[in-house]
Amino acid sequence: MEKEKLREVEMVLDKIRPALREHHGDLRVVDIKDDEVYLQFEGGCTECPIVDTTVKEVVDIAIKGNLTWVKRVEISVPKHSIL
Repeated sequence: MEKEKLREVEMVLDKIRPALREHHGDLRVVDIKDDEVYLQFEGGCTECPIVDTTVKEVVDIAIKGNLTWVKRVEISVPKHSIL
């Protein structure tokens, strides 16, 4: 993962994080490959009913709108199971 690209992505995420953290959530950069950014929701975001649509769209728009080199944003949401 290129340090400069990681720094740029983190700068954009830092603008989004306060809203996520209000709901005990966060985003983690998993990987950056060429023009693709891979993220993972954490904390409260993993249980949020709107994370798969609204929140993902906001993150996608924020990253692509600020970083012209990004062509694809993939965000995973870990699912927890209760045994």
